[in-house]
Amino acid sequence: MLILLFGMSVAFSACYLLVRFNSLHAHLSSDHSDAGPQKFHSQPTPRIGGLAVVLGLFTAYLYVRVRNQDVDAITQFGYLLLAAIPAFLGGLVEDLTKRVSVSKRLVLSMVSAGIGVWLLGAVVSHLNFFMLDWLLQWPVVAVLFTLFAVGGVVNAVNIIDGFNGIVSGFSGFMLLAIAFVSFQLNDVFLLNASLAMLGALLGFLLWNYPHGKIFLGDGGSYLVGFWLAELAVLIVARHPSVSPWFAALLLVHPVCETMFSIYRRKFLQGKSPWQPDGLHLHTLIYRRLNHIQWASSDPRHKVHCNSMTAPYFWRAKFATALLAVVFWNNHIGLIVSTLLFIVFYVWLYWRIVQFKTPRWMVKRDRRKYRAVTRETVCVPGAEAMRDRRRVYRMGFLRLRVPRWLGKRNRRYTRVRTDDVLQVAASADQSERN
Repeated sequence: MLILLFGMSVAFSACYLLVRFNSLHAHLSSDHSDAGPQKFHSQPTPRIGGLAVVLGLFTAYLYVRVRNQDVDAITQFGYLLLAAIPAFLGGLVEDLTKRVSVSKRLVLSMVSAGIGVWLLGAVVSHLNFFMLDWLLQWPVVAVLFTLFAVGGVVNAVNIIDGFNGIVSGFSGFMLLAIAFVSFQLNDVFLLNASLAMLGALLGFLLWNYPHGKIFLGDGGSYLVGFWLAELAVLIVARHPSVSPWFAALLLVHPVCETMFSIYRRKFLQGKSPWQPDGLHLHTLIYRRLNHIQWASSDPRHKVHCNSMTAPYFWRAKFATALLAVVFWNNHIGLIVSTLLFIVFYVWLYWRIVQFKTPRWMVKRDRRKYRAVTRETVCVPGAEAMRDRRRVYRMGFLRLRVPRWLGKRNRRYTRVRTDDVLQVAASADQSERN
């Protein structure tokens, strides 16, 4: 566990320095709030949190090199760090210059995957499908498939990095699952690599969630995506008892998001699949569940709504990671779980698009608040106050805590009618475009 603590402490300290001295590098590293359709923060924020994650990983590697007696595990950890450099640098240069295209970053991710194939033997050699396994028995086909698969996963992780804490939480549950299975298999290298990245991400997460003081940026998301993809390939390649669908279930969310986005943009909208838009599932949840129901013009309110989006995906990832750990060597259970997640994702997306969001996704106090705002907008000049007092039920009696005993609503005491109308109109207009 010390490797986790070392990585976390260094990443936390590095994030503090980046945030504290933001004025020195803001002209290069700041991510402005009006820079694109996927920007949901209220003020310029440094997007070079990947540097802190890299420092945390290197610190963990140095600790392993000093304390661990397994030479092979130390060497392989160093090879994995070396392989991650091209993918990380491509994203970091994009964070600083905004001039590295998606295709170039994809190529650099594939270069990193190629280094992993060369130094670590990270090759996808079977998928438990007869025809595909027959093709993958040819080394050239297996290597090419691995390059495209790893590069695709890296870009998929970058796509879901839209709100505070989504990628960090997703990666944390996946790393815990891989660490648990690696511990059972007595694989020291994969266990150390998983815990090192987990510690670095925890140190970063303390600054990223919920207030969004710093972002991973493309450098950080590409680094994390490559690390996850390589660990998923390596645990299957090094241990034949682990089903390939263990890796598929762990990575099903970003891969499903990417494939569905390509289908939606190319075939339903007739647009380029590489053109960014604001219709990802996490964006829809922000607009339909958080931003409109908590309508306000306060910048702090926007940050609050941003941070409320990630927990929806944390629950889904916890469920898939738990199923992956339970069925890590059971092909049928993993395949069924993966297909169920895909069906659930498509069903949920279309429900939210059609303004039929399931009621279990809307918290009770938010439902009450939504009803109040609907009544309020019919009365010009009216104001609504959100009642956050706790209610106790005793049979048919409802006892509400007196207002002077409840917590004072310091942030969002009053919601004006024009704020509700303005936010709803802007959200509808952006969705129509």
